[in-house]
Amino acid sequence: MSTQKLFFAGSGGQGILLMGQMISYAAMSQDLETTFLPSYGPEMRGGTANCTVIVSDSTINCPLIFEADAVVVMNPPSLTRFESLVKPGGKIIINTSLVSERPTRTDIDVIEVPANELADELGNRRTANVIMYGALVAETGVVSQEGVEYALRKVFSGKKAKLLDLNMKAANIYKEKMGK
Repeated sequence: MSTQKLFFAGSGGQGILLMGQMISYAAMSQDLETTFLPSYGPEMRGGTANCTVIVSDSTINCPLIFEADAVVVMNPPSLTRFESLVKPGGKIIINTSLVSERPTRTDIDVIEVPANELADELGNRRTANVIMYGALVAETGVVSQEGVEYALRKVFSGKKAKLLDLNMKAANIYKEKMGK
């Protein structure tokens, strides 16, 4: 596996930080090294939100990244601002439900995910971030399916346990629809 550097970007309230946390939880469940570095504006909802996650099978010396293997984009300003962060040959995973523009670069893989429409199919638009989480894992292999499920069980427990089945479906819908 070596090291994968990931970046998640969108608006507050879109579940950006939760995606990063779930990747970190999944990595830890597989005894991988991981860092999670959130960044957000002072607003509760609607402000900027992004996070950096590094997953590695060796020691991580610095939680900062200057190039990402994959960037998840949930809103238009994030595409404009963070397209340049994707390393050549890397992946940019775009929620095409909210982002109509496409990257200008030709040296990266563009993965288009209609996350909001898929969430609507599941009956709950708030699962769009978990759909993007599943798409990232399907496209990068950063963590295993067992890790994905571990993270979901960890996040959707206690008072949120009733949301576990829905979010398990959300995490897998991209793979099912895209044949991954």
